Amino acid sequence: MTPADPSPAAIDEVVAAVQQGAKYTSVDVALIAALAIQELAKGRSPREAVKEVKSRLHQSVAAYYAGRPDFSAWRDLLVQASSLEQLRTACCAIMAMHHSTRERLPSLDTFYATVLGDLSGVETVLDLGCGLNPLALPWMGLPATAAYLACDVDHAQMEFLDWWFDFQQQPGRSFVWNLLDGAPQFPASVDIAFLLKIVPCLEQQDRRMAERLLDNLAARVLVVSFPAQSLGGRRKGMVDTYTRRMDELAAGRRWHIARFDFPSEVVFRVYTEPADGR
Repeated sequence: MTPADPSPAAIDEVVAAVQQGAKYTSVDVALIAALAIQELAKGRSPREAVKEVKSRLHQSVAAYYAGRPDFSAWRDLLVQASSLEQLRTACCAIMAMHHSTRERLPSLDTFYATVLGDLSGVETVLDLGCGLNPLALPWMGLPATAAYLACDVDHAQMEFLDWWFDFQQQPGRSFVWNLLDGAPQFPASVDIAFLLKIVPCLEQQDRRMAERLLDNLAARVLVVSFPAQSLGGRRKGMVDTYTRRMDELAAGRRWHIARFDFPSEVVFRVYTEPADGR
């Protein structure tokens, strides 16, 4: 047995130990196993691998929640809303529990109107690594018939979002998907694919993952954003760094790109067809 060939027993030991942590109980087992294999293949002991896998999951999943998600209480809060104004207030209160969507709240009234407002013919939306972003539906201005497909790695979160789509009477579904396996595939391309602040998270796991994802993602329009500041609120030249990264991702592709700057993130709207073919 070589370090590059971890035993099934060692993988199972790491997965079981990671799942004992309350933060990772409902995280996709396939993702935990994939990370376990990577860490064990480096020659780490199962105990060392557990520590590393938890650290990587914290960076990409747990660090974004402000406290333990209470999906039951969130459903109750949304059900109690008796007007659009109250529904939006409830959505904001819930989105504030996730750092990514919380940073977007001050711009919410203009964010989607700016980024999506002039798009037409939207029938399908794919939200990759969605977090709680689907709760921004009341601001998106999507057609009532548009199918919203949302994916992330937490089963409990996806069950909550499935309920939310039903509650909003918005066609679509949520599903667990590990982006380490690439982009989910559908019979036809989607109209809009959201990749909101997920590229840095993916590239913490694998520097080339974003390229592979974009190579296999069939979408007419990509909405790719990057954080303008760290979770701690420091800017540190992040916009310039991520603008260069977006230039790298676009190199060699026949994309037409529009840029939008907001206080907490920089957004690139990408037409994946040539500009004269839109």
